[in-house]
Amino acid sequence: MEQKMFCYQCSQAAGGKGCTYSGVCGKNSTLARLEDNLIFTLKGISAYAYHARELGYTDPEIDSFIEESLFATLTNVNFDPESFVEYALEAGRMNLKAMEMLKKAHIEYFGEPEPTEVRTGTVKGKGIVVTGHDLKALEELLKQTEGTGINVYTHSEMLPAHAYPKLKKYKHLVGNLGVAWHDQKQLFKKYPVAILGTTNCVLIPDESYRDRMFTTAIARLPGVKHIKGYDYSEVIEKAKSLPDLPEEEGEKVLTTGFSASVVLSLKDKIKELVEAGKIRHFFLVGGCDSPNKKMNYYREFVKNLPKDTVILTLGCLKYRINDLDLGDIEGIPRLLDLGQCNDSIVAIQIASALAELFGVGVNELPLTLVLGWMEQKAVSIFWTLMHLGIKGIYLGPILPPWVDENILKVLVDKFDVHLISTPEEDIKKILG
Repeated sequence: MEQKMFCYQCSQAAGGKGCTYSGVCGKNSTLARLEDNLIFTLKGISAYAYHARELGYTDPEIDSFIEESLFATLTNVNFDPESFVEYALEAGRMNLKAMEMLKKAHIEYFGEPEPTEVRTGTVKGKGIVVTGHDLKALEELLKQTEGTGINVYTHSEMLPAHAYPKLKKYKHLVGNLGVAWHDQKQLFKKYPVAILGTTNCVLIPDESYRDRMFTTAIARLPGVKHIKGYDYSEVIEKAKSLPDLPEEEGEKVLTTGFSASVVLSLKDKIKELVEAGKIRHFFLVGGCDSPNKKMNYYREFVKNLPKDTVILTLGCLKYRINDLDLGDIEGIPRLLDLGQCNDSIVAIQIASALAELFGVGVNELPLTLVLGWMEQKAVSIFWTLMHLGIKGIYLGPILPPWVDENILKVLVDKFDVHLISTPEEDIKKILG
């Protein structure tokens, strides 16, 4: 007999008339969405804290907040929507701390990223493709494959690994294959390589490559061998048993690795160009990609920007634009790849430093954020931006599922959030 779920507030059957499936009365659906938002945000904070912990960095204040706010979703605070807005903004502050901690860990452990060109073709020989975000797992694989004749390729959010000195020293880290996370099934079918999934954004494989896919660290997939710890001997043996890849040039060369220190080393030149009217505006076009056709907006947006604008990008959304040849403005590249979604703190650091350089607040800078899709880590970054008081953000292509009319009104009225329309209309609205 099917067991029904009941709302803990009204005792009606969850999903029935007057009650949402989440177990909160329909009249309080906004509150339920705010709870969902907080949980999504905590997932993002936890991801950053997890990666930092792998490298020996922790913060008890972050840990304490995660405990308290999760507990809050089970207590009487769930009768108070305002409390969850306060929790969301505090989660933004905690996520800022988590991102700062992870960036410090990455730099102290792997070195400061530097602009690096990355090939997109294949090198003759055996291969392993690494997807996800976990740089520690990639490093351990590189150590174990050194001298074996196996080439290692990055995929999706692992692309920025090529810019870290401690990782790029491995000559068998030879390139990047594919684009964002959603191309996995086509990409992994195409190349007869072993595959290592390290974090979220891994897809359930089909039978054509299931037996050569492995997960590690936090990642799990049904029917896929999971490796606890960092012993990747099974991945290596599988790679050795597979056919060689051919020598094949890629269609493009990608450039990544514009760290905060690299960009800010150019600050005097940037200030000169801005004051001379040669750089009119900066855009951050980044976030999460998805296979939704509406995501084409971001490519068209960048292609339609005038040549006196500079575009910063990060996250897997960069694959919508990082093959574009946008040239430079007197030596300043017009397209700067700052890294993974895990590197979002870099954009914040750059914006803060430019605000100080020009003697204005961040919201007075000629800077607009155009963000795509709200996956869990992106939600946590969004609330960090809200915590920092960043206004005028453009968001799309669809609203996050936790946003209803009431929440949207707060985001629009209090934080000046805009929903994207068309590239042409939005560019006109921003630049005038």
